Amino acid sequence: MNIKWLRRLEVSDEPFMTREETSKYTDIRPSGKAVQFSLVMEAKSVITAPSGGMQLDGPGFHEITGLAWSGRGTIRRVDVSTDGGKTWRQAQLQEPVLPICHTRFRFPWQWDGKTAVLQSRCVDETGYVQPTLGQVIAERGLNGPSGSIYHLNAIQSWQVAGDGKVSNVHDY
Repeated sequence: MNIKWLRRLEVSDEPFMTREETSKYTDIRPSGKAVQFSLVMEAKSVITAPSGGMQLDGPGFHEITGLAWSGRGTIRRVDVSTDGGKTWRQAQLQEPVLPICHTRFRFPWQWDGKTAVLQSRCVDETGYVQPTLGQVIAERGLNGPSGSIYHLNAIQSWQVAGDGKVSNVHDY
């Protein structure tokens, strides 16, 4: 559970119920029900370039790249949107594509110089599709000890402004 300094090892066949175990890996659902020990990360992808703080040097060809992963198995597909999720096109996965590992993806993009919102979403071998933030909130809520922060796998949006500046888009 993210041990930084090791003094001893204790082995147990049941949870230790430490502060980190119970406060960080317990999710409160909108119904009020608590789900303890939610340690598996669902499928998630993120565009790493272009991303927040970067600057595109002008219209033309740009390659969108990123990472995808799933705690439940192998990434089967990554889709990329350049219009804020209105349309999606399949990205190319780079080998090796292995279970429970980061998978790199790439997507060729011809930028016209107009404002664009870039997003990626992945699908894993179980058929799970990476959700929007609205879908995450509807299923998990925003309250509770973890507030979905530790397992936030919602689609991330990056806005490319007309001048090429890339910034984070909240709640797109």
